[in-house]
Amino acid sequence: MQARPGESLEVLLPEADIQARVRALGEQISQDYEGKPLLLVGILRGSFVFLGDLIRCVDGLMAVDFMAISSYGASTQSSGVVRILKDLDEELQNRHVVVVEDIVDTGLTLNYIYSQLVARGAASVAICTLLDKPTRRRVDVHIDYLGFQIPDEFVVGYGLDFDEYYRNLPNVCRLKIHRPSKEANG
Repeated sequence: MQARPGESLEVLLPEADIQARVRALGEQISQDYEGKPLLLVGILRGSFVFLGDLIRCVDGLMAVDFMAISSYGASTQSSGVVRILKDLDEELQNRHVVVVEDIVDTGLTLNYIYSQLVARGAASVAICTLLDKPTRRRVDVHIDYLGFQIPDEFVVGYGLDFDEYYRNLPNVCRLKIHRPSKEANG
């Protein structure tokens, strides 16, 4: 695992643990939706790796679609204003929807997505996330399928990025940014 200059990576969740948990989530979703019309909705961009592995672990007929959402703008902190950048192509009427997210942080984005999908006539809406940071929650969100709870640390890998880097890592890693001290610069 190579980090950019001034950054370091420490494995938080190894690939084997992630893959085992993804299989278990896929099996549970398969059981819960047996014989039902299922639509998995990936939230771009971070969920694409997780979703790709998850769909191979779900038995039964399903469709896949994507949404792109923004609540950050140019900031690293959520503005609380959620905008849909790419909407669904699939119809939701009377379909069972599982929203697949990489990480749940404040809950603002997922709360917005959930209410939108319910309002559009989905038969049911469930939330599946690889990672959850419950200490950061600002809005209560019910997570139906949870991979891992993690501490309030900045993580990358397995689809999650920093400045569009590190999505390709097979592990979830803590990202540490090392800034030179003022004394070192003279």
